[in-house]
Amino acid sequence: MTVIQSLKGDRAFGRLRRGRAGHAKFLSLRWRAVREDGVRVGIVVSKKVGKAVVRNRVRRRLREALRATLLRAETGRKDAFAFEVVIIARPESAEADYWQLEGALEHALRKGQAL
Repeated sequence: MTVIQSLKGDRAFGRLRRGRAGHAKFLSLRWRAVREDGVRVGIVVSKKVGKAVVRNRVRRRLREALRATLLRAETGRKDAFAFEVVIIARPESAEADYWQLEGALEHALRKGQAL
């Protein structure tokens, strides 16, 4: 099972600027492969999305959607996922429900070739 950790520090986020990109209706993401096992994720939800309650709801939904997507995708794989990803929520994500965010996240990960 893949372990999901938080991405911390300006240097870690800066490295992802040169990474691969994936886009969907409610979010964009940048990712890059790493050598050590596990997924490190940073979720960016700006004030354009809404007030703090809405931003935190979007952040929680995106983290859970990533966990569920990786769990589905790793069935049948011999090795664990090993990448860093930053997920950037768009203002439209405030009105999206969990299933829409999960579908958009999976679409962006596949489009960016992370899965």
